[in-house]
Amino acid sequence: MRDPDEFDAFYLDARDRVLLEAYALTGDLPVARAAVRDAFAVAWHHWRKVSRLEDPEAWLRPLAWGRAQRRHTARIWHREKDLDADAKSTLDALSKLPVAQRKALILTNLSPLPLAAIAREVGRPQADVERELQTATAQFAVARDTGSTEARAHLEHLRTVTEGVRWPRVSIVRRAGAARRRTHTVVGVVGTALVLLAGGTFVTQGDTATASLDHERFDTSPVTDDEADQGPTLSDDVLMAAADVRPLDRQMTWVESDTDDNAGGSGLALPCQLHRYADPQGRGAFVRTFEGTGPSAAESAKKDRSKQKSKVTPAPPAEATAWELVELSGSDEAARKAYATVNGWYAGCLADRIQLLSVHRVDQVGDDARLYTLRSWKGEPRTLRVGVARSGQMTVTTVSRFDGLQTDVRKPAAVLAAAVNRLCSAPGANACAGEPAVKEIAVPPAGVVPGMLSEFDLPPIARAPGPWIGTEPARAKVNVASTRCDRTKFTGAGVRTNLTRTFLFPAVDKANEFGLTETVGMWSQSRARTFVKDVRERVGRCAENAFGTEVRQLRHVAGAKTDVTAWNISTQISDKDSVEFLMAIIRSGDTVAQVGFVPSRAMSMERADFLALVDRALSRLPRLDLGVSEP
Repeated sequence: MRDPDEFDAFYLDARDRVLLEAYALTGDLPVARAAVRDAFAVAWHHWRKVSRLEDPEAWLRPLAWGRAQRRHTARIWHREKDLDADAKSTLDALSKLPVAQRKALILTNLSPLPLAAIAREVGRPQADVERELQTATAQFAVARDTGSTEARAHLEHLRTVTEGVRWPRVSIVRRAGAARRRTHTVVGVVGTALVLLAGGTFVTQGDTATASLDHERFDTSPVTDDEADQGPTLSDDVLMAAADVRPLDRQMTWVESDTDDNAGGSGLALPCQLHRYADPQGRGAFVRTFEGTGPSAAESAKKDRSKQKSKVTPAPPAEATAWELVELSGSDEAARKAYATVNGWYAGCLADRIQLLSVHRVDQVGDDARLYTLRSWKGEPRTLRVGVARSGQMTVTTVSRFDGLQTDVRKPAAVLAAAVNRLCSAPGANACAGEPAVKEIAVPPAGVVPGMLSEFDLPPIARAPGPWIGTEPARAKVNVASTRCDRTKFTGAGVRTNLTRTFLFPAVDKANEFGLTETVGMWSQSRARTFVKDVRERVGRCAENAFGTEVRQLRHVAGAKTDVTAWNISTQISDKDSVEFLMAIIRSGDTVAQVGFVPSRAMSMERADFLALVDRALSRLPRLDLGVSEP
């Protein structure tokens, strides 16, 4: 049993202390408070384990800090309006420090931790942290215009900002932790699944599912030059120049905005990047950023067609960003692993509101190359086009971000080829690039269950608050993807295995009435074909016999190895109201999936997006036998 009294005491004792540290780290009080509050909810979720630790606060701190930093990136160095001059000066001085130095300074002055524990928190060797702390103290004193011995007093003064924070009652925190626990097992649990019209098609609901704790670890820095074996070294001479990224959009003016070795800050320089380095034991790395401004090619063409009058106010200049990350590994084998790691970042991008659209193989570029197209739907839609290539011991990643949806893969392929040609003559590199030959391929295995859909497969939903959140995969005792027309069950004789998973937006009002569910099962191939045939026949009879139900077939493909049928089912539930449902039955060999989507009045999914999602589900099905794995 979990002891609530012990947790309550921990919450009351540690919350203000961890809040002060998180606030000093980010300078953003609302974000710091939310991060600490949510970290305590996660702690209650795992309290059986956390309560047995010698120092539960050491477990909680990196979780709270990591959440605060991620949320703070959308509110860069936010300031409360009523800050006094001393607090503002302290936060400004802290903001000038790299994150590792800032953490070392904060922990040394605001926590009771010894230096060895601080080194573990920062994620650096103790000797490195000692040097970082000395540098941080000196730089803070200069920026704050004070003595180096006054750092503790200035940091303690921030307590005047945090001490007035109002905290939720501990019972509310425990309730949130318990709800989070339920979310991880929500599918198939009575009371968290609703049934549509006695047939069963409303989706399960739970509180927002939080990120896995495995993703909260600090990254490990690469070994120092003194520790590295003799071999090739990396210089920034191998990086692209601004002229090399011009093929992305020749109407724009491109400039280099920044180049460094990625040793400072969070180290997450690229969208979807999970770790500072793909090869933590590599011999070196450089990241370069390019900025593009001016009229885009699309805007220029539009102006030429419309011949806009001079009196019309011109549109603001378009903006775009491109990045290049080059890493040098100690061997070809290590580079192959680094290449696989980077591919994993983009095949299964864990960033909120990012959808993987397509993957292409790029031949004649280095030893191996891939191109990923992703769609970002944070605010205005944007396109991310990512190239990843390996040449000998070198791994290079190119990323471009443009407004709108852009699916032409030739331009980013040309930039990836240029990046490889810049470095292929350097020590440690191997193959150069010729004319890129691009071919679309199946998306790589990714996600908790590689044979099923994941959050990064799902399309944008207009006006949806927050990202898609998936429940934990569970055995399909109840099939929430079914409709009242088919009432499909993935249980019974002949089923070798089954799983089901629901995706929803927990922040939506009546979240249990909106979402997407996929249920999968495996039979013999003949039984799988019969299973799909029976579903089709039941839906067909429903269209003919069910009063108030309208069925429209969106797609139908029947073959020896694959079957796909998708429907739009609309059911009248009153004189004024009806419920719409998008549903598809899919087969690949001996494996069957049913995908069901329940829209709401305010939020729905484009039919084209749903059919593309059905295609994605079909492409993932052959990998179902890979089973459950960590992302």
